[in-house]
Amino acid sequence: MFLENKELDKHVPIPLYFQLKELIVEEIKSGKYEVDSLIPTEKEMSEQFDISRTTVRQAITELVQEGWLYRVKSKGTFIARQKIKQDFLQRLETFSEQMTRIGVEPSTEVLDFKITKATREVAENLQLEEGDQVIYLFRRRFGDKEPVVTVETYLPFGKCSFMKDYDFEKISLYDSLASREDTRIYSARRFVEAVEATSRDAQYLHIKKGAPVQLFHTVGSNKDGLPLEYSIARYRGDMSSFQLNVYVEPNK
Repeated sequence: MFLENKELDKHVPIPLYFQLKELIVEEIKSGKYEVDSLIPTEKEMSEQFDISRTTVRQAITELVQEGWLYRVKSKGTFIARQKIKQDFLQRLETFSEQMTRIGVEPSTEVLDFKITKATREVAENLQLEEGDQVIYLFRRRFGDKEPVVTVETYLPFGKCSFMKDYDFEKISLYDSLASREDTRIYSARRFVEAVEATSRDAQYLHIKKGAPVQLFHTVGSNKDGLPLEYSIARYRGDMSSFQLNVYVEPNK
């Protein structure tokens, strides 16, 4: 039973709605309840804790706003899927490193891996001629066995021909590139926009067509500023949020 044996302390100067919020979040984090599980109604929680429905409503409303719960009209309030909070906009690290750091089990599936010809878009980003040979790598990345992102990566074949011998379900792209100093990625430019899921996204990310997707274009360069990686990543909007810290330079 949801919130079984839980109590609010009415003798401390902590608002009751806030205490209820903390109890609900604790319950969700315990992992005892599946995503999309229905939680008790406002009336049921009001009676259980002997508090007003207004107090319960305030707690629930804030938890919906914070992404812990979601409401369905005429059906009730449900436990939401928790987003993976990522900060790769600020770090040069592998997907596996980041997932492991935040306590999520990573895995990778290679969907395509071949040598092809650079399109105009790929050529412009890698400073090549259109039609030049490039390595194409298409991967699906998972967090706790749930698909999180698909990534299409292009590498200049002339500089990265050795990459064709790697198993990218077992080793990361950046670790592979770092095996040679001239192909190690030292910097990256990333561009992000919000788009709607395509039929392909629906297939590979297990979401509905039209659902929100976070689209990233990345150009990774070596220490001399030569672009060696052009990647297009499509993240599930319902599973990922991205952190970016902005600092104001102090007046001199």
